[in-house]
Amino acid sequence: MATATGTGLLAQGGPTFWMPPQGSTGASAVDWAFYLIYYIAVFFFLVIVGLTAIFVVRYRGRRGARPEGAPSSHLAVELTWTLIPTVVVIVIFTVGLGGFMDISFAPLNAYEIQVVGQKWKWFFQYPNGYVDSDLHVPEGRPVRLVLSSQDVVHNLYIPAFRVKMDAVPGRYTKMWFHATRPGEYDLYCAEYCGTGHSDMVARAVVHPAGQFEKWLESAGNWVEAVPPAEAGRILTVGRPDGSGGRGCTQCHRVDGQAHIGPPLNGLFGHEVTLADGTRVVADENYLRESLIDPQAKIVAGYQAVMPTYKGRLKEREITAIIEYLKSIAGPREPARGAQ
Repeated sequence: MATATGTGLLAQGGPTFWMPPQGSTGASAVDWAFYLIYYIAVFFFLVIVGLTAIFVVRYRGRRGARPEGAPSSHLAVELTWTLIPTVVVIVIFTVGLGGFMDISFAPLNAYEIQVVGQKWKWFFQYPNGYVDSDLHVPEGRPVRLVLSSQDVVHNLYIPAFRVKMDAVPGRYTKMWFHATRPGEYDLYCAEYCGTGHSDMVARAVVHPAGQFEKWLESAGNWVEAVPPAEAGRILTVGRPDGSGGRGCTQCHRVDGQAHIGPPLNGLFGHEVTLADGTRVVADENYLRESLIDPQAKIVAGYQAVMPTYKGRLKEREITAIIEYLKSIAGPREPARGAQ
């Protein structure tokens, strides 16, 4: 169940047995429809099970009893058990349709964030070009997410906001929400997308009114505020809290061990054997090409599964990653290299 921290958690709706605290304007409509269906189901469950138990006892077989013919049809009974479920279904449809329409169409002034899902990481790109592995949004303003996928179908799910949408390769999908309380909320991939699916988690951070713009300005310039090698380390492996990374360590390791992708430590300046048998030196141009066009040179022993970072990494970020790879050293397998 999603967790939330921050002020005013009980102002709009606290957690229930089935649901986390409501964190968006659309959450109440979803909860209302859910509990309407839930309590209708509970009511009919109790009625049906109760009547079944009564009938089993009352009309149980007795010694010497003679079987009777089937009762004749009764128009009033037939109409009753047809009309009541029909009315119930119409009510459920009406309530659900209203909530569905509200959460399907974003306001025209919604703040737009581009979302990319890839195995196994989320990337959120803001209008100023900054990319983060966590979703940051302002309080009290509608936000539209435009989703796409680099590889397979993913699904972005924020339980506290009651929003959920597939990220599909080759097309764009959209969803929106209006966060109502500052804090941090759980964000998941809700579509099984491979062996690292359970690691594809992030945070949805709602900044108090007036604080989001300050955070975005500071976050967008962080690469320039630290030494290139340190910036490259953060981009490659992330900060201690998991933020800042671009998903490199989902496939690559920096301890000399092979993983889905080859190890990165000790790579720069070494010869790399490619799938076609040729050998190349891992210099700056090779590393840059491996980020922009990873399918151009496939390392022997590894599959061509690395997504492109073209358009997702700025030139100074590519330079920072290269500087970090220059700075790390360690044992590596002589016949294998990195993409």
